[in-house]
Amino acid sequence: MSRTLHAVVLPPGPLLARRLEAALDGSGPAICPLSPGLPEPALRSIVDALAPAAVETAAGTDSLGAGRPADAAVLISTSGSTGQPKIVELSAEALTSSAAATLRRVGAAPGDRWLCCLPTDHIAGVQVLTRSILAGTTPVIHERFSAEAALSSGVEHISVVPTQLRRMLGHDLSAFSSILLGGAAAPPDLLAAARADGGRILTTYGMSETCGGCVYDGVPLDGVSAVVGDDGRIRLAGPVLFGGYRLRPDLTAAVMDGGWFVTGDLGVVENGTLRVRGRADDVINTGGEKVVAGEVEHVLRTHPAVEDVVVVGRPDPEWGELVTAVVVGSVTLAELRDHVRATLPAHAAPRAVELVAEIPLLASGKPDRVRLRGRF
Repeated sequence: MSRTLHAVVLPPGPLLARRLEAALDGSGPAICPLSPGLPEPALRSIVDALAPAAVETAAGTDSLGAGRPADAAVLISTSGSTGQPKIVELSAEALTSSAAATLRRVGAAPGDRWLCCLPTDHIAGVQVLTRSILAGTTPVIHERFSAEAALSSGVEHISVVPTQLRRMLGHDLSAFSSILLGGAAAPPDLLAAARADGGRILTTYGMSETCGGCVYDGVPLDGVSAVVGDDGRIRLAGPVLFGGYRLRPDLTAAVMDGGWFVTGDLGVVENGTLRVRGRADDVINTGGEKVVAGEVEHVLRTHPAVEDVVVVGRPDPEWGELVTAVVVGSVTLAELRDHVRATLPAHAAPRAVELVAEIPLLASGKPDRVRLRGRF
């Protein structure tokens, strides 16, 4: 059913939570949450693409006319991992189906509360609020993440990205009934350390088009199906799927195959468990060989001197693309090459390394690969 659409430029807080609840139960307009911190040109660009009837800010509501109606409850503007902006349309049924399945998977008890410390203009933050609405509880909202504040919040459940989890290490993480970890690949040492601190960590895989995480620890949520196609790409189906990209039926058709959403990720199913190999568009062509960047990253994360790493292909006149490891840690190229060649073919070993203090991230917590493909 078509509905009036509002762009909601509000910080995380009770007002945004009320707008979301009204969007879900149909008593209010559909909403597209946007960050108040967006630069004015970026905000104008998204609003132009949205064609909403109004823009809501903390100062009030500005009418823009009738706008274009939306066949959705919530819209998410996302650049994904590639930097190409798209606006994902999500129905109330998809969002609540995802939230309910998550509550069941984590074993949430009546009255359990969630901490929202992720951007609420991204699907992960929206879903923390949606789970709270379904649970009938009031979320604890932290606009800026602080490990100390999170640990003393008194909530039962929290959803974080790897950088946030790392900042909580060294504390008793058993205070949380569950810790959902998503946004980027989880380094093995981080998972081991967090679990040693008592954390019940559930790794999540999903995207805006699936209402966020829909595969937990390699196992799909109730009602969700995950398979790997002949092309190696992960395909997802179920009640959590999006309705399409806003005003872009061409983009929608390009990623849908019947009832299956064809992701941009490569994967493999091993003993009934889905393992994500990496992004299909992050396959590096080097010297006539193809290297899956995500697989090299997985191996490099097991090196004791590597704290964090992203592998990218950078243009090179000799190799076409140079397998480059951008590393947080103190390690030599020779050490990295030896470590990779012990597990993967020789052509997958990095031919360049760049040591950095930290990996640049998008607001969603994912590595900024567009920036990393240049010299960082």
